[in-house]
Amino acid sequence: MRHARSLLTQTALAFAFVPFFSLMAAGQQAAIVPARITQPVDMENLVTLRGNTHPLARPEYDQGAAPDSLPTERMLLVLRRSAEQEAALRKLLDEQQIKSSPNYHMWLTPEQFGQQFGPADADIQAVTGWLTSQGFQVSHVAAGRTVIEFSGTAGQVREAFHTEIHKFVVKGEEHWANASDPQIPAALTPVVVGFASLNNFPRKPMHRLLGTFSKSKATGEVRPLFTLGSNNYAVGPTDFATIYNVTPLYATIDGTGQTVAIVSDTNINTQDVADFRSLFGLPANVPQIILNGPDPGINSDETEADLDVEWAGAVAKGATIDLVVSETTEVTYGVDLSALYIIDNNLAPVMSESYGACEAYLGNGGNTFYSTLWEQGAAQGITIVIAAGDSGSAGCDSAQFGEIAAQYGLEVIGTASTPFNVAVGGTDFNDINNWSTYWSGTNNSTTQSSALSYIPEMTWNDSCANTGSLTGCQNGVSSDGTDLHAGSGGQSNCAASTSTDCTGGYEKPPWQTGTGVPSDGLRDIPDVSLFAGDGIVSGSFYVMCEADALAAGESSCDVTAATTSFLGVGGTSASAQAFGGIMALVNEKYGPQGNANYVLYPMAAQAANNATYCNSSGAVSNPSCIFYDIQIGNNSVACDPGSYNCSDQTGSVYGVLVVNPSSTPQQLAWPAGGGYDLATGIGTVNAYNLVQNWKSTFTTTGTTLCMGTPCTTSPIAITHGTQVNFTVNVTPAASGDVSLVAPVAAVRATAPALAPLR
Repeated sequence: MRHARSLLTQTALAFAFVPFFSLMAAGQQAAIVPARITQPVDMENLVTLRGNTHPLARPEYDQGAAPDSLPTERMLLVLRRSAEQEAALRKLLDEQQIKSSPNYHMWLTPEQFGQQFGPADADIQAVTGWLTSQGFQVSHVAAGRTVIEFSGTAGQVREAFHTEIHKFVVKGEEHWANASDPQIPAALTPVVVGFASLNNFPRKPMHRLLGTFSKSKATGEVRPLFTLGSNNYAVGPTDFATIYNVTPLYATIDGTGQTVAIVSDTNINTQDVADFRSLFGLPANVPQIILNGPDPGINSDETEADLDVEWAGAVAKGATIDLVVSETTEVTYGVDLSALYIIDNNLAPVMSESYGACEAYLGNGGNTFYSTLWEQGAAQGITIVIAAGDSGSAGCDSAQFGEIAAQYGLEVIGTASTPFNVAVGGTDFNDINNWSTYWSGTNNSTTQSSALSYIPEMTWNDSCANTGSLTGCQNGVSSDGTDLHAGSGGQSNCAASTSTDCTGGYEKPPWQTGTGVPSDGLRDIPDVSLFAGDGIVSGSFYVMCEADALAAGESSCDVTAATTSFLGVGGTSASAQAFGGIMALVNEKYGPQGNANYVLYPMAAQAANNATYCNSSGAVSNPSCIFYDIQIGNNSVACDPGSYNCSDQTGSVYGVLVVNPSSTPQQLAWPAGGGYDLATGIGTVNAYNLVQNWKSTFTTTGTTLCMGTPCTTSPIAITHGTQVNFTVNVTPAASGDVSLVAPVAAVRATAPALAPLR
């Protein structure tokens, strides 16, 4: 339920009744879902679906219209819930996390979700019937009724949706995309939002590839096969388990019986995973490859997929890892299809995704796709873990696309910024020039930990802004994009709403409270962080195995070789997958958790009260820490002079991202600090203490009026179209919305059912 920003104790509300379904217990079906498509479909009465054109589909990149015969396979038409359904769903999500509620952990199946919170059968038939009449092949209506999958051609898209698919060339890469916002008959708009995409502009993988390293079996020395500093400390599974205190869990909990599902648009060579697990003494555990449609083979995203599978399984070493692979089409990105498959098939209680795009690039249709899909997953008990991003506070910019400094200001990753997922940010080790305190200099075994203990952390930030100085980038930036590398975070800017310019933002969810949480009324990310360093600053990075990425003659992760070669990587891809593995350990002990933020934030608040929420800099000798509070660093990055949110508005030198360039003094975006911050969230975790102390303590702060039982009001007769005044008493005073509902059999009027508190 969306909250008005005003208070009352008593007010008069004018409204007219609407038909409404009755929300039953989580395991039951809704009694009635009224149809919302009530008018005949008129092809002459059209409505434009605003916010469904990619910002990079610009005239300067346009190479002309696609041929009519161009296939447009597996388009995803995004459906909307009614306001009443959304309010009831938000209430259910809260109740599923409140132990005293009869709906506590009563997770829905996809079919139950669709029946309660999807469009009515008649609405689905109206939309699919119209698509079929336009020549499209409707292949699938999602069980959760969030999307309809259909296919056709560019010519059919032009005729039906009144937009052309064009070829765009951006920085030498060719892409297909719609050149303008699509249109649909006005009669369908109560149910249809838009498209997950009508383009194949890529979602960016959230990893940073440092290069190839070798390790001597005789001495244990790690050397880069390129120029880097002399102190390199590769993080393997046993090191991670030592640093974040996972090791004690393995006596009884290792993920056995649990499944982590990972989204992908590429297949992998499972031998790479086998080599990784053999190198580090992990039990043999071949990932399950699930093809959702044609096999795309192995493409340029192989490194991302290998990293995801290897590190989710490195932490939850006994868990089943499902890699869901979907081919990208001319108009739909493969990872979107994979995410839909995982949730709509209830494949696993933990789902992780390491790809993303900023809210502005996703647009209205894309943001709604992720928001509604992640919300469905949460109601089914799935913990959805998303990489927060690798471009610091500049979510729309990326070194992967050839950029060297931010151009588009403060933005966040839209796949991660919904209120229904855990957004995982990134830290680096704060052990510079003090490596011998935390790392063994003699360990030559990959199955033993080289890390000696927990290591103090700071924000992961490779950029010239990492010192916190507003002038830190004035001497120039690196041509390889390093000055855009940092763990991402910030405030939501673009909600899945009617907004067409990505202003507004997801409202702050009820669980996001505590010391340091901004009073901005917006969803803030990240939620939690883990190590994501790529070796540039601290010298530490994650190890992964991928034979295809090595030069001829190099031995990939061969435990029998005198010198073995592996890749060094970093980024929030790795930290997100590692946290997904930790959640699999939580699930093994307690069962599926749904949106884990309902537990993480109250736990952090409680930890702060009993000194188990520890300042990272002083946590090494404190065995009781549950959370490590990162208080050093920031995630600001370099920015083009004169660009949005850039400290330098003169247009003369590179600046750093700030909250408001015109303010005096300027405030860096975003510094780490005590409690929650927009650089690292609530911090990192001691996995053993987190699992042992895991418990649901969420309590709703909302005011419930007549929920679950009939309100006691005197029956009155209402003439259609007549305004009726009601007085609603709210005790104690609260902000929010009031929903006044009547049984469908008793009314025949139609009007908005939600009246804002004024």
